[in-house]
Amino acid sequence: SCVDLQLRTCSDAPYNHTTFPTPLEHRTREAVEASSEYILLSVLHHLLEGQCNPDLRLLGCAVLAPRCEGGRALRPCRHVCEGLREACQPAFDAIDMAWPYFLDCRRYFARDEEVCYDPLEKLRAGLEAEEAPPSGLPPTFIRFAHHPYAQMVRVLKRTAARCTHVAKTYSIGRSFEGKDLLVIEFSGRPGQHELMEPEVKLIGNIHGNEVAGREMLIYLAQYLCSEYLLGNPRVQRLINTTRIHLLPSMNPDGYEVAAAEGAGYNGWTSGRQNAQNLDLNRNFPDLTSEYYQLAEARGVRSDHIPIPQHYWWGKVAPETKAIMKWMRTIPFVLSASLHGGDLVVSYPFDFSKHPQEEKMFSPTPDEKMFKLLSRAYADVHPMMMDKSEHRCGGNFLKRGSIINGADWYSFTGGMSDFNYLHTNCFEITVELGCVKFPPEEALYTLWQHNKESLLNFMETVHRGIKGVVMDKFGKPVKNARILVKGIRHDITTAPDGDYWRLLPPGSHIVIAQAPGYSKVIKKVTIPARMKRAGRVDFILQPLGMGPKKFLHGLRRTGPGPHTPPGGASPRGAPTEPDVDPLGARRPPSASGSKPWWWSYFSSLSPHRPRWLLRY
Repeated sequence: SCVDLQLRTCSDAPYNHTTFPTPLEHRTREAVEASSEYILLSVLHHLLEGQCNPDLRLLGCAVLAPRCEGGRALRPCRHVCEGLREACQPAFDAIDMAWPYFLDCRRYFARDEEVCYDPLEKLRAGLEAEEAPPSGLPPTFIRFAHHPYAQMVRVLKRTAARCTHVAKTYSIGRSFEGKDLLVIEFSGRPGQHELMEPEVKLIGNIHGNEVAGREMLIYLAQYLCSEYLLGNPRVQRLINTTRIHLLPSMNPDGYEVAAAEGAGYNGWTSGRQNAQNLDLNRNFPDLTSEYYQLAEARGVRSDHIPIPQHYWWGKVAPETKAIMKWMRTIPFVLSASLHGGDLVVSYPFDFSKHPQEEKMFSPTPDEKMFKLLSRAYADVHPMMMDKSEHRCGGNFLKRGSIINGADWYSFTGGMSDFNYLHTNCFEITVELGCVKFPPEEALYTLWQHNKESLLNFMETVHRGIKGVVMDKFGKPVKNARILVKGIRHDITTAPDGDYWRLLPPGSHIVIAQAPGYSKVIKKVTIPARMKRAGRVDFILQPLGMGPKKFLHGLRRTGPGPHTPPGGASPRGAPTEPDVDPLGARRPPSASGSKPWWWSYFSSLSPHRPRWLLRY
């Protein structure tokens, strides 16, 4: 017979009745609650630091507390289990834990041709529903209001459905509380990288209570779709030549905290952090300190710095991990992070060259380019160009409303510095206004002030040079290095051999090199008014077989020029980018010792859950 489901950990399951005994032979609710399987479900989101939450918990509940209808138990569908195992197995591997035996997809889950149900249906329910625009209004209508999470997801999915040939939505991961970090992409061929088409990302709401950026990107998505369909030549050219990724909310959990207080009532910090109380813009690896050490040595590379192993031993938010995986998957060229609290554009470095100095001008080797990118946003923003010193952001007026981040205030663990030092991507930070959670009546004006700046900034990805690096047979050379004389910051080619090098106007000596090939040097001149990247291809000739010749052409002190973005060994040998454990939060256990979490589980019950051990 069916009984009420009274398990607290399973209170949000998509059903209200269960039955005993369970597939694990538990005969009462008390037996379930005392089991190590149930205890694992209740702490899993902490163990995995938010990854695969709440999906895994709901999947486990479907076994520990089976769904009961009409006096019979229903089994969950096998394909749901298999899809989740494929996605979540790396998270278990990272903490040295075996996949739980009660989530055996073949044993406890039914094939699709049998009668089964999706235990994650409730998780997706409110997000899939279509939301029609207000009656009597055209589909191009933009509602200038705040968007709670479910509404934001529906608007983005509806927008992608309207422009299905140039747009799509996808998730880059989950927040700590299980919300999808949803991206909407615009491109001539959404879902795939096109040869020599640059990739741009815009990220909002990294601080949950700074909501203007979140709304600007939701409006921008609707604007790009509508204008593309209406035949706007500027928008069509932008989408057809650029792959644009918009992530309106990097911190949806923090937003919910801030939104509960509401516009006008929100404190300066309420909702700023994620659900783990982590400031996401202080949670990235500090590569800037290492850069300053490397920069003092001659002949040592100071770009594409690998993530130090000890970083993973600390507390890394699932939102941070999702961004880093995203950056490793797509060869981003340009990025902006949208914040609130002032009115200015800042650019790297954000961490001072001298750690004790709270304010110190600390430029990157690409200082000229970063100033050009920052001005692309500020110079067409009417309020940033307003000459009144008494306005919001008026103290930056003499600087043209742009500033080097560390010259404003120094901090470590920021996303912009990480973009520049770990990947090819140049990221700026845009402070959209002095009110972090503006009232709804201010949102339309904010959009009008930022629309042109957002478009103009995305168009600057087509500055500088681009091209393909090939061998003499026309085969692309991936991870080749593109060096610019006088700028100590190299970029690398994508898997298809294509590259993009943002450069200011002027003459530049550009060098392409890769292991096993002779370097090629070219002089390029970029006119001041040129707004389309110049095409500069390189054909590399193989070196002779002698080892001396190879070493002479490519040897450098420190990590070699062929090191991929994923990292390098201490001796500079290339490593596989996917090796670093995006999720390992403790030092590896000594040989033969139990994992760090074992003492907790073994102390709870005389029956130790050895099924959690991988060996």
